[in-house]
Amino acid sequence: MRRREKFVFAATLLSLGLLLIQYFGVEWRYWAFAIFMITTYFVSAWALTDDLQPHEWLTILPFPALYAGSVSLFYFLLPSAFLTRVLILALFGVGMYGLFLTSNIFSVAKGRTIQLLYAAHAVGLFFTLFTSMLFTNAIFSLKLPFYTNGVLVGLIHFPLILMSLWSIKLEPLISRAIWSFSLLLTLLLIELVILFSLLPLPAWHVALFVMGFLYIGLGVLQSQIRERLFQNTANEYSLVAIFLGLIFLILFPWK
Repeated sequence: MRRREKFVFAATLLSLGLLLIQYFGVEWRYWAFAIFMITTYFVSAWALTDDLQPHEWLTILPFPALYAGSVSLFYFLLPSAFLTRVLILALFGVGMYGLFLTSNIFSVAKGRTIQLLYAAHAVGLFFTLFTSMLFTNAIFSLKLPFYTNGVLVGLIHFPLILMSLWSIKLEPLISRAIWSFSLLLTLLLIELVILFSLLPLPAWHVALFVMGFLYIGLGVLQSQIRERLFQNTANEYSLVAIFLGLIFLILFPWK
């Protein structure tokens, strides 16, 4: 089976798996979620096995699994309308196929520069932010204690940040700088999430604020890794941060 055929087959199989988990009862819902993430991890390993290196089991394969997990949690929160669920299934399958293509580019581009790598970085950032938004919304929709929100958001975002920063240079080993940057940004996100947990904000607003903060943090750190953190770059992200702060003030429930 050719590589793209494997991607199509894997994306279709996982879409059917997403459809299947809606038939689990409430008491089995989170078990189904966990099994679906694990299944996605190993299905992705099979789909990407041609160029997969040992360290990429940690830097590439968790990405499709986290994306699948975020969509499956969001899928549970959707209304039971048939067309809505079919649309989400279709978008999930297309997104999974695109994520396989992106992961494959990261896998084959190591040690050399290819033109598609720039597009892969853009797509990878989109999926990182999208996965973050869905997970954060799902976590805050559960109305958990503030410390539980912080722990869950940290556990989800650390691998997302690690993979996003590693993909900039695609080194055969994860450097100490990548580990340090990933841990720093994760801790900042945890502190932000704990703060939001103490405020009466809707789950979607929190998810969007966290996604915006993640976008700024990843943008700055990726520029630093590329050694291109110039003054104009810093100014651009500063303007985004100011805009995000203004939106927060506007949406804040002052009453």
